[in-house]
Amino acid sequence: MNASNPARQRRPLRLAAAAALAIGLAAAPWSASAQGAWPDKPIVMVVPYSAGGPTDVVARMLAVPMGKSLGQTVVVENTVGAGGTIAPTRVAKAAPNGNTILIHHMGMATAPALYKKLNYDPLKDFEYIGQVMDVPMTLLSRKDFPANNFQELLTYVKANRDKVSLANAGVGAVSQLCGMLFAHQIGVQLTTVPYKGAGPALNDLMGGQVDLLCDQTTQTAPVIKDGTRVKVFGVTTPKRLSSMPNLPTLDEQGLKGFDVKVWHGIYAPKGTPPAVLEKLNVALRAALQDDMVKQRLAELSSEIVPLDKQTPEGMRTHLVAEIDKWGKVIKAAGVQAD
Repeated sequence: MNASNPARQRRPLRLAAAAALAIGLAAAPWSASAQGAWPDKPIVMVVPYSAGGPTDVVARMLAVPMGKSLGQTVVVENTVGAGGTIAPTRVAKAAPNGNTILIHHMGMATAPALYKKLNYDPLKDFEYIGQVMDVPMTLLSRKDFPANNFQELLTYVKANRDKVSLANAGVGAVSQLCGMLFAHQIGVQLTTVPYKGAGPALNDLMGGQVDLLCDQTTQTAPVIKDGTRVKVFGVTTPKRLSSMPNLPTLDEQGLKGFDVKVWHGIYAPKGTPPAVLEKLNVALRAALQDDMVKQRLAELSSEIVPLDKQTPEGMRTHLVAEIDKWGKVIKAAGVQAD
């Protein structure tokens, strides 16, 4: 008879619903706490180039202060190959949880024009954390190169174009682009020698195996200041460097309008939560205010970008402009990397 009482039948259902509600309410704070706990394990910062190269130097410089702000270790991993395109492909396909990020230079802007087949889209497959800094480049030669100044260099290169070798850090590297623009502007074609990274290229230049190299001051400033291992012919920015005021620009020595400046930015996979991106951006901006970072960048003749470029919006705006700029240059030069 009790089994036929509707009120008694509904009582267990009401109790079950109340229990489920209680469990849900108890779980809600836990879920918010779990989301707010990021990062809960080390963060991997992927570098597209070899250890010891310019971008690697920047990554390792930022990793410690960023890790301090985030409360987790930032581990730098070098994923080398295909002109710096393997690393962005890896990060674009990584889980969008903030645990894998990418640091890359202006190669993100040049790759769409250099490669007919690219496994990622710089404007569609990434979230932007912020721009880091601008790095000038310098034109160097081996120590025993016959020319002693820029005018002598031009004369020698034009007279011996078939014998002069121009090293670079690999296809698509900024050293290749800088060397390409230099050769194009003086009207010659030089034998290019690609390496697997800027470090090996500079080592062979100092060892006398190659003649010329155009590379970033994060790599070249120490050997230039040393004064015994290379010759330097100029800086690629329109203005002289405050850290090396006696080094003339290529522009003032006759290559009018020659302006190659390397910028770096940090990316995350598309779909990374806004709260995670915000934490990464805060950590980046804090790292750029770190006294040791500022001192080290000054020593390497690099400039921290203005605050408006340290934002995701500022970085994306700059990337769009750079893709347009370099696309025109590369197309005019008829250069392809694949």
